[in-house]
Amino acid sequence: MPLQRRLPKRGFRPHKRVEYQVVNVKDLDRVVGDEATPETMKAAGLIGSLRRPVKILGEGELTRAIKVTAHAFSRSARQKIEKAGGEASEAN
Repeated sequence: MPLQRRLPKRGFRPHKRVEYQVVNVKDLDRVVGDEATPETMKAAGLIGSLRRPVKILGEGELTRAIKVTAHAFSRSARQKIEKAGGEASEAN
């Protein structure tokens, strides 16, 4: 029997899947300065690599106004950043 018939079929994984590095809003307080970019997040130890895109999620609260630049934002994260007086902008 051929090999492809002997092995079980297990799901589907798209070839062009984007795997984001996730950062929560509560962790943005660890960034030094008033601007959070992927470079400053890497320096603060929030992400591991500058090659993969960064997504900001809305868990927790932000205690200060900060300008955040990332590749993607959840709706709640964008609202919490703007509620604290900051700005959320997407990087390409």
